Amino acid sequence: MHNIRMWIKRDAENLIRDLSKQFPAVFVTGARQAGKTSILNHLFPDYSYVTLDDPAQAAEAVNAPQDFIDSLTCPVIIDEAQYAPDIFRHIKLAVDKAKQKGQFFITGSQSFPLMHNLSESLAGRCGIVNLQPLSAHELDREKRITSIEDYISTGGFPALYADKDINRQHWYPSYVSTYLERDVRNIMHVGSLRDFNRFLRSVAIRTAQTLSFADLSRDVGVAPNTIKAWISVLVASHMIHLLEPYHRSLGKRLVKSPKLYFLDTGLAANLMGLYSWQDILNSPMAGALWETYAFNQIHRHLLSQGINNPPLYYWRTKDGREVDFIIEKGGQFIAIEAKLTGAPTLDSAKGFFYFKDYYGEDAVLKEYVLCRVKKDHAIGKGVKAINGVYLDF
Repeated sequence: MHNIRMWIKRDAENLIRDLSKQFPAVFVTGARQAGKTSILNHLFPDYSYVTLDDPAQAAEAVNAPQDFIDSLTCPVIIDEAQYAPDIFRHIKLAVDKAKQKGQFFITGSQSFPLMHNLSESLAGRCGIVNLQPLSAHELDREKRITSIEDYISTGGFPALYADKDINRQHWYPSYVSTYLERDVRNIMHVGSLRDFNRFLRSVAIRTAQTLSFADLSRDVGVAPNTIKAWISVLVASHMIHLLEPYHRSLGKRLVKSPKLYFLDTGLAANLMGLYSWQDILNSPMAGALWETYAFNQIHRHLLSQGINNPPLYYWRTKDGREVDFIIEKGGQFIAIEAKLTGAPTLDSAKGFFYFKDYYGEDAVLKEYVLCRVKKDHAIGKGVKAINGVYLDF
């Protein structure tokens, strides 16, 4: 990804540039290997660079944080800040003294405790970018994917597209192993990696399902409170997202548990032992992985606009009426249903009619069925079939 000829333009590039002109510091968070370091090095190739992945640098940043910050030449990229979360207080002092925009660019693959320290020390002084793996849109624009189905089974991690010789069946286990050792054990201090690995696989097969701590506890064989703590670890390390239900009024008639989505379909599929689209189609997980793809494209699209907590929900009544995704926009909604079909009909959109029964005909701005169509097209009554590669909301 550092090779300019291999560079895949990221949707977040303009956002990072804009934030660097507004704030003294910019914090780029996201999953391990999502491309955080690469995007900063690409945008700011002349800035000084230090990584706390280097044990000597990390030790200095932890043991003598003020000396560490004083030794830096600004503007500077500080990579892997999760290894020295206390440096934010010292960055604040440097920022307040210099009074210049775009001086510190910080990356971290763990939201917690980084975000806590960030909000305490750099409130109002730091722009935040949540960088996910490559979207289908980013890859299709560069002609790097042959089909959405291939993208779903491959996933969006940049390394898989930077080197054609990489075998994802080998790359993903290595990725998971590094994640367990570096993030789960060292930063989150989880005791049993064997149990956590089993838990990770159990979570993968529940992508696009309502979260149940009791079910996971039974499957993995650990206490529900441990499962809750471990789910927090997955959220903090950008492995999963918990999508909250929308329940404006109508309280008791609506489901209130979040739905769980893996933040990369390739990683989820690999954890399930599915290595190609044909494997996925032959499994019972095809619908869930298509819905996970749909969620990720919508979520990444909103994040790239600088919306760090997108008003994105699902909607479901206790009698089973539902809409997969609801985006709130100015008091109205964009409604999206994910369907595996390549030939959608208005029957695919029946959830929208239930939703409008509850909230009124005028509540919904746009209605989409996100499905396996080659080209976006209308299917009637204001409903449009889209494939999720190019989103315009």
